[in-house]
Amino acid sequence: MQNKLKIINDPVHGFIKIPHEILFDIIEHPYFQRLRRISQTGLLNLIFPGATHTRFHHAIGAMHLMFTALETLKLKGVQISKEEEKGAMLAILMHDIGHGPFSHALESMLMDDWHHENLSLLLMNRLNDEFDGELSTAIEMFQGKYHRKFFNQLISSQLDVDRLDYLKRDSFFTGVSEGNINTQRIISMMNICEEGELVIDAKGIYSIENFLTARMFMYWQVYYHKTSALAEFLLVKILERAKYLVSQGENLPAAENLKYFLYREKSAATDEDIQRFTQLDDNDIIQAMKSWQYSEDVVLSYLCKCVIQRKFPSTIISSRPFEAEFIEEKIKKTNEIFGINNGNELVHEITRTLLPYNTEKQPIYLLQKNGTKTRLDEAENQILSGLITNKTTRYILTFPRENGEINS
Repeated sequence: MQNKLKIINDPVHGFIKIPHEILFDIIEHPYFQRLRRISQTGLLNLIFPGATHTRFHHAIGAMHLMFTALETLKLKGVQISKEEEKGAMLAILMHDIGHGPFSHALESMLMDDWHHENLSLLLMNRLNDEFDGELSTAIEMFQGKYHRKFFNQLISSQLDVDRLDYLKRDSFFTGVSEGNINTQRIISMMNICEEGELVIDAKGIYSIENFLTARMFMYWQVYYHKTSALAEFLLVKILERAKYLVSQGENLPAAENLKYFLYREKSAATDEDIQRFTQLDDNDIIQAMKSWQYSEDVVLSYLCKCVIQRKFPSTIISSRPFEAEFIEEKIKKTNEIFGINNGNELVHEITRTLLPYNTEKQPIYLLQKNGTKTRLDEAENQILSGLITNKTTRYILTFPRENGEINS
């Protein structure tokens, strides 16, 4: 009989144990193995060369942090059964199983408004049928329907093990040290209050503030970096243009499963949609872009060369929207340079908005020694939490370099 209680050597967390056989069975499943071919951070490796890690890495890491969190809570007297432990680890292991190629960027392009969490849930239900209902508890926890609320908070909240892993992992692989949080310290401060909700021991307040500010810095320095935002935007525009050209009768070379989605009309997801979606990964998109560089369509060819040859358009970043006349001038010049009349396909204003800490939606609570709860942003000894509750928006204008060289 095969030993399924494996140990995985992870560069971020060290040795990761797989304490339940069903976890190994899910990891081995083709749905999960596909995550090896889905980048965790889209095209970020074009900006941070080390960012080549995958959704597979992240899901395993998040599973490990879930195990660590549950062990911590048990030591603090929280009763957690083997079934609950298994359910929580399965839920976080599968939380990204519905991600499409290049993670978030192409979700809506390929499957209309099917957010990856909807697809993850759909695939979880299919796996549950395959494994004779063994994932039922995990699905309840994932959906927030399980009677003990803290399990869902560990999976999805403003302080969950998903965020703890991706911040530490993305910081490690990008080399951006500002995101390097102390996951062990944060997890050691986790607790459960009388109402059965996840709270943080009051003495951990500065570790939590550090986590929130690290996340903010990672967003502006990495995820919302103007060239990162541009690369993600280009991917969306490439698929948009390809779908448009196909709708006009043009035959674009593409792998069979990608071609299926280029021709697909908007509708509810069918069995064939799901079957084909679970065959798609980053390689299909890269292969298509390599071919489409040579398309006769100026816009598609230009956009694909931008990504494949890393010849990015110019970008200007601003804290205010750009003047309509300025954008119009860039479009007009683009039309002249490329001899086209749809320069608006190559000149765009991209916006990125961040709310570092939301005081309304699932606020973080601190547990005082006397058993009372205090909201993080209302704690007397908080330093930064009250300062990171405002939304910030950045505007990025992108246009072809031939239009006037501005450093990106």
